[in-house]
Amino acid sequence: MKRTIKKVAVIGSGIMGSGIACHFANIGVEVLLLDIVPKELTEAETKKGLTLESKAVRNRIVNDHLANALKSKPSPIYHQKFASRIATGNTTDDLAKIADADWIIEVVVERLDIKKSVFEQIEKYRKPGTLITSNTSGIPIHFMSEGRSEDFQQHFCGTHFFNPARYLKLFEIIPGPKTSREVLDFLNNYGEQYLGKTSVVAKDTPAFIGNRIGIFGIQSLFHLVKQMDLTIEEVDKLTGPVIGRPKSATFRTVDVVGLDTLVHVANGLYEGVPNDEAHELFKLPDFIGKMLENKWLGSKTGQGFYKKVDKDILSLDLNTLEYRPNKKASFATLELTKTIDKPIDRFKVLVGGKDKAGEFYRKSFGAMFAYVSNRVPEITDDLYKIDDAMKAGFGWENGPFEIWDAVGVEKGIELLQAEGLTAAPWVNDMLASGNKTFYTVKDGASHYYDIASKSQQKVPGQDAFIILNNIRENKKIWNNAGASITHLGDGILNLEFQSKMNVISGDVLMGINKAIDLAEKEYEGLVIGNQGANFSVGANIGMIFMMAVEQEYDELNMAIKAFQNTVMRCRYSSIPVVVAPHGMTLGGGCEISLHADKVVAAAESYIGLVEFGVGVIPGGGGSKEMTLRAADQFHKNDVELNVLQEYFLAVAMAKVSTSAYEAFDTGILQPGKDIVVVNRDRQIAEAKKQALLLAEAGYTQPIQRKDIKVLGKQALGMFYVGTDQMTAGHFISDHDKKIANKLAYVMAGGDLSEPTFVSEQYLLDLEREAFLSLCTERKTLERIQFMLTKGKPLRN
Repeated sequence: MKRTIKKVAVIGSGIMGSGIACHFANIGVEVLLLDIVPKELTEAETKKGLTLESKAVRNRIVNDHLANALKSKPSPIYHQKFASRIATGNTTDDLAKIADADWIIEVVVERLDIKKSVFEQIEKYRKPGTLITSNTSGIPIHFMSEGRSEDFQQHFCGTHFFNPARYLKLFEIIPGPKTSREVLDFLNNYGEQYLGKTSVVAKDTPAFIGNRIGIFGIQSLFHLVKQMDLTIEEVDKLTGPVIGRPKSATFRTVDVVGLDTLVHVANGLYEGVPNDEAHELFKLPDFIGKMLENKWLGSKTGQGFYKKVDKDILSLDLNTLEYRPNKKASFATLELTKTIDKPIDRFKVLVGGKDKAGEFYRKSFGAMFAYVSNRVPEITDDLYKIDDAMKAGFGWENGPFEIWDAVGVEKGIELLQAEGLTAAPWVNDMLASGNKTFYTVKDGASHYYDIASKSQQKVPGQDAFIILNNIRENKKIWNNAGASITHLGDGILNLEFQSKMNVISGDVLMGINKAIDLAEKEYEGLVIGNQGANFSVGANIGMIFMMAVEQEYDELNMAIKAFQNTVMRCRYSSIPVVVAPHGMTLGGGCEISLHADKVVAAAESYIGLVEFGVGVIPGGGGSKEMTLRAADQFHKNDVELNVLQEYFLAVAMAKVSTSAYEAFDTGILQPGKDIVVVNRDRQIAEAKKQALLLAEAGYTQPIQRKDIKVLGKQALGMFYVGTDQMTAGHFISDHDKKIANKLAYVMAGGDLSEPTFVSEQYLLDLEREAFLSLCTERKTLERIQFMLTKGKPLRN
């Protein structure tokens, strides 16, 4: 049976319900969002003369919740216009409307009695065959569907989205006793393909997979911090980016999530897993009880483990429970990892540390290794699902079994035994069977150790993905320090940035040119894409700064020209070039995207020309391209100045899209040409497919443009008046004005006396001259230096 999802009904509009509704709207699905009717009027409603029968009052709860969600930052929705896909109502008047929904998702309060009552009402209107799921984070699924019809139970299961639903990729699917295989398979595929999630089918055990392991990890640290007399700053230093975890690490994360939320799940686990060997670990330490009493719940109450006072961040002393100034944490062991770029390569060094940090890692990893081994097969039969859950739900770069592999399986056993812990028997069976690691890579695919067969089995679902880490070793054609070229198959090459933060250096530019050379001679097309945290944070401003300080202007001119020539080669090569941006795609990374034959952007792409922040204009073809795109939008009788001004402001205001969909508004992505994929894991495969389609359609090398209409003095006058007014009103500084006027000169095509048609090269030369002249300015050098040292823009 073919199942399609055209309409989803979400029952419950709180933070989670509204977030789920927004994410379905993100992918183009019609959504009905319902909540209860208020029991009494607000003071404002009474003043307006409204009654409890007024529609505005009856839908007040759902409308307020949705409005708050849409105003929140980060936004739950890719583009504000997508909110029109969500209709609201209440469960008293509008529940009958769920009859035409293809999927009903319950997201009400975490109480079994209330959930069962909601399901009883839903069954009165739900049509047979409709999917019905609960977004519970811990209530056993088998209790919820008791007493419901056979058809209801066959189409019912848990679907646990993690909050925020747009950003966290974990999508746990928990079958009930009678859930059909067809339903599980459909949801697993739908989560991956349409919702952009990492779908994980879990067993119906307390807290499922993600929260069971995640809460264990946090509780373990809560006890370890007291045992080792560590400060919260030290723990956050040890458990953040150095080990591939979010910057918020442990205690800042708890502050953001809310201590009460964590305690709710931890208490549920303490009651729900009495036979867990780590049962006592789920008991809350004394300092947590005190914080709850004091309502120190984190961001929602203004203080938790951290407290902001004016501009200062204070930290909680766990011994005195008093706030004190933040203390910088440093450890000799962490210094040893500074030259190791990838977190996965740091773990061997970290557990070998001779200081307190080394001891901390040995204890915490030992405890985690023992715990996860003993959860298989209790919470899942397959160890890779635990790693998937922790990466997708908690933002870990590597899951526990991947870390264990990095440390060494036998070394990991030593660590846990040193803590008096025991690994599950299957781990020793694995070693005895000749399997020395939990994972292997064969034929470009990841394999995991399967306990039942005592052999390495292929991780399912990879056929839709291209994982560069898996193919790079065998399919690599060329590489240097900053880039590598891999054959993706079917005659399509991939150029991957491998510099720090994927900065576009000379090595990267050399790699792009080499990839185009190879593709033009022997292959069909090229993808420029990588699977790092971000596509690229831009050009190497450190190199620009050094050249400018040394006044090596000829060399700087050549470097800018090399960048311009490279992006123009992307545009005018004899093979199709597809660029696959994701995450931060800033400055030079954006300019490369602007010159692709097609962009296949991840939905979570934050794209923009941000050069104003470091005191220059886009010099790698960005200013030229925005001028060209504005000119292509000029229509007969159109107010051409207004169109040009829109593109000018996108650059001058350093606008960065908060999703790929917003990049269409700024003119960086183009409707009808560029596409967006929601699941980033599928991005390289989709980019390869698009490059192949262009090649198979008979790709013809484009001819460089010489027909770009520029408006000259007419536009220049308008821009100069605008920057004068902005400066006079103190909205911009004198240096901002100077940069804006340089950009205006380029985008007007110079001070031509009348509108004229010019070539791309003409605009590139103007752009490069403006960029160079700004690099001679002291205030620009101050901005670049501030960005290099502080990581944020300077207004001077």
